[in-house]
Amino acid sequence: MKQNNPQFYISRLGLAPHPEGGYFKRTFHSSENISDSELTVNFDEKRKLYTSIYFLLTSKDISHFHRLKSDELWYFHAGSPLTIHTIDESGNYNEYKLGLKLDNGEVPQVLVPKNTIFGSSVMEEDTFSLVGCMVSPGFEFIDFELFTQSELLKDYPQHEDIIKKMAYKVIPE
Repeated sequence: MKQNNPQFYISRLGLAPHPEGGYFKRTFHSSENISDSELTVNFDEKRKLYTSIYFLLTSKDISHFHRLKSDELWYFHAGSPLTIHTIDESGNYNEYKLGLKLDNGEVPQVLVPKNTIFGSSVMEEDTFSLVGCMVSPGFEFIDFELFTQSELLKDYPQHEDIIKKMAYKVIPE
């Protein structure tokens, strides 16, 4: 299997399907915990200081709009560039190009601030992107919100086109 094939990375890195789309594997996590009393975020329990995953997305899939209570730092590893679509807490839409073609406006790292609604899509057809994502305070599924189109359109009708592209009509079970 060749390195330009997403199956190469999925099998070699042991990636599994992710609920938002794509494939992932938790790779690292802090051995230390933090509580919400030390932060401006309300958690039900303590969290790791950070967690990190591999995340692979093919051009046939998208990472659907979701939100975390923590900052998420994205790192480009391999494949094609990735667009990270965001709606910030003020309702502004932005997109960031994650990749290594700096002359094309891509950057190798992107920060998605806590409470930002975001998703991602591969920029080139018939390919994939392999990235790393570090979440701090550490990721827990209890802090993960996945959105439907109707939920987002109620609050952000001005972003209808991107919401219809990046959010589920109905969240799959």
